Amino acid sequence: MLMKVTETGIEGLLVVEPSVFKDERGYFFESYNAKRFDEAGLKFSFVQDNQSKSSYGVVRGLHYQTEPYAQTKLVRVLHGKIMDVAVDLRKSSPTFGRWISLEISDINRKQLLIPKGFAHGFSVLSEIAVVLYKCDEFYNHDSERGIIYNDSNLNIDWGIKPADIVVSDKDKLLSAFKDAEMNFK
Repeated sequence: MLMKVTETGIEGLLVVEPSVFKDERGYFFESYNAKRFDEAGLKFSFVQDNQSKSSYGVVRGLHYQTEPYAQTKLVRVLHGKIMDVAVDLRKSSPTFGRWISLEISDINRKQLLIPKGFAHGFSVLSEIAVVLYKCDEFYNHDSERGIIYNDSNLNIDWGIKPADIVVSDKDKLLSAFKDAEMNFK
């Protein structure tokens, strides 16, 4: 087995763990293999990789793109540790408005597969974190949307003290969950 896929309790939102081969030289693993994903029923054509570097306390998100430019994302950490968060924005889903968080690090090597119809964000739990995520749709400025990180209806625990949170000016202006535009099927 070269990859373990675990359900989260929210349809389509999955934890992916690659098999890691270690010896005295270090380790090796396939962070992504289209054939293995296909065999697991995860049929995506990723077209864009995004990478960010952030310091402790930074919260990025919650971001998403509306249809027809919605994105599936495969998130992993190259260096450091984050609390990754995904919120179900599919109004017809039984888990609409529910969110999950997952600690992802360069040590545990977990990845979060976030399907279309979710808002995504993360907080940095280590001194520095380098995050890489694959997308199956290109960035589209006109369809970019977001939900404020501290929305009282969602009440997300970012894993850091509120006084330590650092948010961009742009992300401070994002919508409340109840006011956010969501056009997902």
